Amino acid sequence: MGWVQRDYRENRSRGIPSPSSSFARLSEEELETHLNIARYGNFTLTGAIRPSYDLEVIPVEGYRRDLFRDDRGTEIPVLMASVSQEHLFEVFLDLLDPLGPVVDVVLETSHDRPRGGHEDLYREQIDLPVLKSVLLEFEDLLVNDGCSGVAVLNPRIPAEVQFDEHKLLIVYSYDVRTFEQILGSHGILLKKSMRFITEAEHVHTSCEMYQELFDQLRMRLGLDRA
Repeated sequence: MGWVQRDYRENRSRGIPSPSSSFARLSEEELETHLNIARYGNFTLTGAIRPSYDLEVIPVEGYRRDLFRDDRGTEIPVLMASVSQEHLFEVFLDLLDPLGPVVDVVLETSHDRPRGGHEDLYREQIDLPVLKSVLLEFEDLLVNDGCSGVAVLNPRIPAEVQFDEHKLLIVYSYDVRTFEQILGSHGILLKKSMRFITEAEHVHTSCEMYQELFDQLRMRLGLDRA
């Protein structure tokens, strides 16, 4: 699973994570076994993330409505969706269609930052079919790397679709009805009280290969690091 095992081994040697962490008491073998479990009932996780050892939140498929409040107090409707790995990327690509034929794209990376923080790389004005084609070439990276994410937006609508590092799908839009219809067409149902893997302890996984692929994706999209 890459750096995650090394990170936890190093943290335990320094007294981290805290005793309250579900990972604190694990042996190397127990941690490895937990990281290799991808299926919970009918839901399959990607390779990017794993829940807490005590399974405070068990991954399930569905979506929830929320509200985002910006610095000015403006409220924007939000959809958060958890989708099983088998059709996760297909749902993501379909959610991009309501954004229109020309979009902006943001790549998010936390490579070389295993203890927090991330970097956003922004490109304006790319044809959506071109973007979809490039993203499909890097599907394995985007689906299975816990240090990579992408957001696609149209500030002229405005609306944004995120495929984040946790492999959740997040939609920001003043009118979410079309996005809800797309989720429904894939059998992703509204669950008002559902919880997400991000709302409890969890771990991200990555490897050097994915860092190299991320740099290739960045260059394909013409994104330069500052």
